[in-house]
Amino acid sequence: MLEKFKHIKELNEHTADLITEVANRSISENGCFTIALTGGSSPEGLYKLLASEQYRKKIDWTKAFVFWGDERWVPLDSPQSNAGAAHKDLLQLLPVPKDRIFPMYHEGATPEEYAMTYASVLEEHLSGSKHFDLILLGMGKDGHTASLFPGEAVLEEKNKKVAAYYLKSQDMYRITLTAPLINDGKNIIFLVFGEEKADALYQVLEGTESYRQFPSKLITPVSGNLYWMVDEMAAARLKKH
Repeated sequence: MLEKFKHIKELNEHTADLITEVANRSISENGCFTIALTGGSSPEGLYKLLASEQYRKKIDWTKAFVFWGDERWVPLDSPQSNAGAAHKDLLQLLPVPKDRIFPMYHEGATPEEYAMTYASVLEEHLSGSKHFDLILLGMGKDGHTASLFPGEAVLEEKNKKVAAYYLKSQDMYRITLTAPLINDGKNIIFLVFGEEKADALYQVLEGTESYRQFPSKLITPVSGNLYWMVDEMAAARLKKH
């Protein structure tokens, strides 16, 4: 499902309402809510909205389990840390128990070691069906999502739930949920806005290039719901949506 918005404010409000609906339904049915947060600049406004007086009490955050879709392998106090940004804009303002927040970084471990640990944590804490209730994703202007970057071997991963690898173009290690795990999610929400994303969004949704060039094409849920929340500038090239 693709929904277009004229303003980012509307996009964020609609997404916050959807997150609230999914969270409350999951808590009602399973007693908890599992969410994977995204990084980058796209979710900043959404996170601040969810933490605002308008939305903060609409979800019982004491029943949430918070994970991430991907991370740069940097300490949590680094300005590059996805977890650090989410803590500043969202988590420090919500009553999520600290032992239910699982950053994708651990001091003293190697990225590869912690990818295996993180997969074990997911096995323990995801709902009985082993699916995320909700996964938030962004998309780069190169079509990447999470740390699934064009041309990287991780795009072909079929078995691992979490993978770590060295991304040469950025001179750093990344850790990421893999496409098979993401595609098992019950609800997946892409946040895409800005004219610099228009070409990639067109290729992902309507173009002929493969997922190796535009990895967001890999995200095709097995049985869950896929939502594209986009603004008019990002959707400018679309003809069929």
